Amino acid sequence: MANSPANASKKMGTAKKSSKKKNKKPNKKAGRIALLVILCVLVVGMLTTAIIGGYVFFNIVSFAHGEIAINLDDYKANQNQTSFLYAKDSDGKQIEVLRLHGEENRIWVDFDKIPKQMKDAFIALEDKRFNNHHGVDWIRTIGVFVKQNDQGGSTITQQLVKNITGNNQVTYVRKYNEILSALNLEKNFDKDQILEAYLNTIYLGQGCYGVETAAETYFGKSVDELNVAECAVIASITQMPYSYDPINNPENNRKRQIYCLDEMLDQEKITKKEYDEAVNYHLIYTTDDDYVPSEAELERRKNEENAKASSEFQSFYVDYVIDDVIARLQSDLGYSANEARDAIYGGGLRIYTAVDLDVQKTTEDIYVNRKGFEDRKNAQSAITIMDYKGRVVAIVGQAGVKEGNRVLNRASSSPRSPGSSIKPLTSYSPAIEMNEITWSSYLLDSAVSYGGWRTRNADGGYGSGYNVTVQNALARSLNTIPARIVINMIGINESYNYLVNKYHITTAVEASDKSAAPLSIGSMTYGTTSLEMTAAYAAFGNGGYYYKPYSFYYIEDANGKVLIDNRNNKGEQIISTGTAEVMRHLLMTVTTSSYGTGSSYKVSGFDTFAKTGTTDDNNDKWFVGGTPYYVAAVWYGYDIPEYISTWGNPAGAVYKTVFDAIHEDLPDKDFEDLDGAVQKEYCTDTGKLASSSCYSTATGWYKKDNVPEYCTGHYYSSNDSGDDKKEEKSTKSNQPATSAAPATESNGGEQ
Repeated sequence: MANSPANASKKMGTAKKSSKKKNKKPNKKAGRIALLVILCVLVVGMLTTAIIGGYVFFNIVSFAHGEIAINLDDYKANQNQTSFLYAKDSDGKQIEVLRLHGEENRIWVDFDKIPKQMKDAFIALEDKRFNNHHGVDWIRTIGVFVKQNDQGGSTITQQLVKNITGNNQVTYVRKYNEILSALNLEKNFDKDQILEAYLNTIYLGQGCYGVETAAETYFGKSVDELNVAECAVIASITQMPYSYDPINNPENNRKRQIYCLDEMLDQEKITKKEYDEAVNYHLIYTTDDDYVPSEAELERRKNEENAKASSEFQSFYVDYVIDDVIARLQSDLGYSANEARDAIYGGGLRIYTAVDLDVQKTTEDIYVNRKGFEDRKNAQSAITIMDYKGRVVAIVGQAGVKEGNRVLNRASSSPRSPGSSIKPLTSYSPAIEMNEITWSSYLLDSAVSYGGWRTRNADGGYGSGYNVTVQNALARSLNTIPARIVINMIGINESYNYLVNKYHITTAVEASDKSAAPLSIGSMTYGTTSLEMTAAYAAFGNGGYYYKPYSFYYIEDANGKVLIDNRNNKGEQIISTGTAEVMRHLLMTVTTSSYGTGSSYKVSGFDTFAKTGTTDDNNDKWFVGGTPYYVAAVWYGYDIPEYISTWGNPAGAVYKTVFDAIHEDLPDKDFEDLDGAVQKEYCTDTGKLASSSCYSTATGWYKKDNVPEYCTGHYYSSNDSGDDKKEEKSTKSNQPATSAAPATESNGGEQ
């Protein structure tokens, strides 16, 4: 009975009850422990939250009120901005001819020049509480964090921070840092400064950064000329520049524009009448068929085309300006090469070029169409035209159509052997300056040797064996006479000194060019450039001064500060006024004498001093000379040197074609004779000043401090008669003496 199922069941029931009673107390204890844990977690959580919140708040307050994190003044100064090139038109007015920029085309506009309706359109669309918050719109910001996205919560100030920093990561950390920077920015700068920076920074499609370039790109106007409708169009681009591009996606932009105008009306930034007018305004974009450019836009386009001349690319002058500015920023202001390039393509520079637009265009037209050119069509040429105080008025570095920007400029960057055009720089002018020779000095036309080298004239001979005057030797371009001067009279060292340190031919190589052949006949290692030769020869037309060539008058930075100024370009007197005057008159006989190598290339109606140049191998031809208005150097040859088969001097033909064209409408003008030299009659037999006993005379020019003595007697052969001499005087008087050699003498110089 005791072990019956019923009894067993009862016992089990009793056991279960007993178990329940035993477990009741432990369960209550566990609940209390759980509750305590929860309370502790809550307290710790609250404390942690408070600590973190306090830390964050402290960071926000301390950062916002701390030192400037982003300096808008520095940002503006360092902002990529479009640079401008200006030139004077025929009326002397500075006009825009070209814009230079890299990836970011930006023209910074000050706050007061941005119309109110443009500011209002952006504020209405992007940040309607802009004027009331302190950099962060907390309602929008909290909404962004709750939604866990980065869209729609940024104020204009925050967008500016993002544009400046370039940080577009969609993270809480980036957003937090952006908030701190925005608060700091508004603590240190006012709303106008922030809005100005924003409107000049925002990307607005079509390569446009800022509202000014956008206004010009889409409407062909300056931003201050835009109406409400047009301002709303540009403001509407901001959110999605490609999708809301009014040219590529006009329907999308139209919807966004209407929304912008609605917001402007709701926020009472425009009246209902202004709203209706804006909604119904017929928008005309620069790509539309009915677009009519403004007068200012037409003038800018015309001037830009003038600067480009006949080429579809920017002119060689623009190329030269860019190279010149980059070089000067480095040499004058200590920029690195990269910094200088960044400045010209993104520094907002205002470069006031020295170009003469008419002369540049005329010269480029001649070169593009190869007017006056001889020889085969692949012959090349280069020319530099300057005034007498260093201003480069025109430069062309290629014959034929220009095929790119910043291509090889043979005028400034391609040295070639100068041949005989070097002689006035290395022999004649130094010797006159040192009082070693005069106009009528007689020197022996025969070979001289130096270090195994022996002089030959252009005809291959070693000279006539007769005495010739300095004037005659220069006009005929004899080689023996300058060699004799360099080797026997002034010396190699002094000749090289004049070439490098006075005439500033920087391409000379001391190790190889400091020798007789390079200094006497121009067979230099690398040669020299048209630009350097032009600057050197200018000394013969300006009284003996060297002026460093310049392509621009001055450069301003984006804030209007003058960085480099050439308007008071100081000349360096490298030879005396007297030497310069004598040299100019000597060089004029190259074009006026029947035997002068440049007699075919005198500029019509104007005095022309000049010197021809031909290398030994006939691979290079030069013509360097000037008129009362301009001085120029022309090189002619082939990129891969080869024999020039053309008769005469094709460089002279190009020079005459260009100079006849650019002088066509210029008033008559003579060189001014300065007080350094005097004109005297000399005896053609002795080279001394003519006296009453001299039967054959001519005129020459002499330094005031080196006038020859008077002739005191003559030697005549048995075949000579006094009557013959008297007749000779009447025919030669006031003409340059050719030589003391027989009349049958060969020229022996350049052809």
